[in-house]
Amino acid sequence: MLKTRIAIVGFFVFTIFGKRIRVRSIEKHQDSRIKGTPRKAMNKILNIGHRGAKAYAPENTLLAFQKAIAFGVDGIELDVHLSADQEVVVIHDDTINRTTNQTGTVSSMTLKDLKSATIESDLEIPTLTEVLDLIDKKCIVNIELKGNHTGEAVSKIIEHYILEKNWHYDHFLVSSFDWVALLDLHLLNSKIPLGVLTEYDLNLALAFAKFIAAKSIHPYYHLLTPEKTIELQEEGFQVLTWTVNEPEDIQKIKSFHVNGIISDFPDRI
Repeated sequence: MLKTRIAIVGFFVFTIFGKRIRVRSIEKHQDSRIKGTPRKAMNKILNIGHRGAKAYAPENTLLAFQKAIAFGVDGIELDVHLSADQEVVVIHDDTINRTTNQTGTVSSMTLKDLKSATIESDLEIPTLTEVLDLIDKKCIVNIELKGNHTGEAVSKIIEHYILEKNWHYDHFLVSSFDWVALLDLHLLNSKIPLGVLTEYDLNLALAFAKFIAAKSIHPYYHLLTPEKTIELQEEGFQVLTWTVNEPEDIQKIKSFHVNGIISDFPDRI
């Protein structure tokens, strides 16, 4: 995608020289960025269930999402890949080996093939639309792009739910470690809220979040300090950190006044 390549070059020039190089297609939408919640206005840390309630039910299944909703989460994080017949399915790995009773690569299997695999004997791999119908606007849905070329298909589903099922853009948050996929999605539809995932470099994530007008930055919790959390928020971004499970870590991260915590144990947040 030529626009993406041009934008990536612009980003690295921007990063190296510390200047905001505005790609024309991005510049038009810069003012639409949703700012992070000011620290003084924060009265709640968002409780986001990781792959549903992963500690209590098989990850990324309808049962896991039902349990997360029962815990009263503010959001649910899930992962998506494309099947061979271009259906958006909810699964973390690029194979079904770890989580089902079968083996195979998600992108080489049809939806029918994927549905024939079982998870812990009686559960199946859901589609994104099945999950959205279950959640039905009860909480935010954080969709993490995992497989190749998932952004365009996810964008179409989001648009369908907004136009036909009375959802709003604020019900969605699309995140990824694949920053090129996030840039593609931003160029495709700048109204979709984006989250920049990072495990290693907060400064580069911050620069990229500015570049694509993201809503949030999603750092591995070990990267955070109180000072760094404040810096990210003062730059206008929500800080949603992952995957925080142990009670002592949860309390430590809460003391940083992050905007949200993604956890396998949403009942602990």
